[in-house]
Amino acid sequence: MANIKKGDLVQVITGRTQARGGDRGKQGKVIEVLTERNRVIVEGVNYITKHTRVGQTDRGAKTGGIETVEAPIHISNVAIVDPSTKKPTRVGYRVETVTKNGVSKTVRVRYAKKSGKDL
Repeated sequence: MANIKKGDLVQVITGRTQARGGDRGKQGKVIEVLTERNRVIVEGVNYITKHTRVGQTDRGAKTGGIETVEAPIHISNVAIVDPSTKKPTRVGYRVETVTKNGVSKTVRVRYAKKSGKDL
């Protein structure tokens, strides 16, 4: 089971530094999790240029050309950002009992290991 989910704020922890043209240290939200390939797509990270065939819509507007899109990055190369310190942290799980309308239910809660805050 992946610790990272869609909508999480993550930071790239490996690769080339930003001074050398890489993405290490950049933070962004997870757009999509590709569980079968163990990869995530992060907003603003790992941009590639994609060439698509030029065409026309029904109204006559041009489509296609060169566009920049985010490429997937391996899930081991990113870490979740701690909400209190804004630095990367590991994820832990704890079981809590929640009572709602007189019915108690046990749920698993993700928390940041460095600060102990819920994610």
